[in-house]
Amino acid sequence: MGCSGCRVRFNFGKALSRVSVFFTMVLIFTYFIYCLTGLCESVPRTLYRQQNYDYDILNYHRRILDDLRQPARLLPDDAQAHRNRNRTASADSEQVDTPGQVPQESPETNGIPVSNTFGSKRFPQAIIIGVKKGGTRALLEFLRIHPDVRAVGAEPHFFDRFYDRGLEWYRNLMPRTLDGQITMEKTPSYFVTKEAPSRVCTMNCQTKLIVVVRDPVTRAVSDYTQTLSKNPGLPSFQSLALKNSSTGLIDTTWSAVRIGLYAKHLENWLQHFPLSNFLFVSGERLVSDPAGEMGRVQDFLGLKRVVSDKHFYFNQTKGFPCLKKPEGSSRPRCLGKSKGRPHPQIPSEVLQRLRDFYRPFNHRFYQMSGQDFGWD
Repeated sequence: MGCSGCRVRFNFGKALSRVSVFFTMVLIFTYFIYCLTGLCESVPRTLYRQQNYDYDILNYHRRILDDLRQPARLLPDDAQAHRNRNRTASADSEQVDTPGQVPQESPETNGIPVSNTFGSKRFPQAIIIGVKKGGTRALLEFLRIHPDVRAVGAEPHFFDRFYDRGLEWYRNLMPRTLDGQITMEKTPSYFVTKEAPSRVCTMNCQTKLIVVVRDPVTRAVSDYTQTLSKNPGLPSFQSLALKNSSTGLIDTTWSAVRIGLYAKHLENWLQHFPLSNFLFVSGERLVSDPAGEMGRVQDFLGLKRVVSDKHFYFNQTKGFPCLKKPEGSSRPRCLGKSKGRPHPQIPSEVLQRLRDFYRPFNHRFYQMSGQDFGWD
């Protein structure tokens, strides 16, 4: 009996051990499946603020996180429009990121942000509204260094081309942001679009507006150069700029000339926004002193001055500043090959006629903006 009792106890203990191992394996397997399905994303995690960390490290980690995210998918109704928008976007918006896409997620109402563990989609608090060939792409790329700035890579063109799609469609193009981050976009054609100011104000009359301006004569030549690269059969610059070569009258119906009438366009915007909502960035100083001009931009946006001279070096070949090699990258970041194109030779008398034409408009713009850009 004694031996028989020992065997019973031994078998019972052995069975109990097997049951324990079985339940342990079940728990491990359940947790493994739980994580694979993404449910463990709901586990609370600590969000470290930048108070005790270097901004560059935070920015580097944030960009790694962005790269790991799955790309958003287009809704069926928007797929064709998205392809059309990519085809019609101006060459000034050389793509760095995947264009904004409308993700398949349940919409919400009453202005409550759509949220997940990566943040919320919000309307932009700041927009770079102009001007084409002024340096808007460079400004946006410089701003994207800042860990508290999230921006759409492509130009949405909502307030000039796709306004009929509605504000909810527009917001879904925006990147997700965390508390304390700023959402931005840039579409240079907004500045010269008559309807854009009232439409932006309908969204939010407190929106901060950034205008990158450049000597209108140089800007017009740059605009022409870009168009010429796509259409080699384009007529000469002087034949487009002048109504009549003998009279020397400037043709203001040509968009390359019309865009440079900054005072006219600003008058339209000031009917809906106070001057305090604007920051006018010098395209020339963005090249000669990018850190200084970026300091002004960061102050205007209420950001800590993170982007500084340590982030830039001057590329002699391209003739403008590039971003130094970021951590984890094998090479520096410069804008695409379409930036820094050599300009064609324009007769000096044509350029002088343009300078004379723009002079009163420039002086008016200096008065309106409170800044003398020194173009005369």
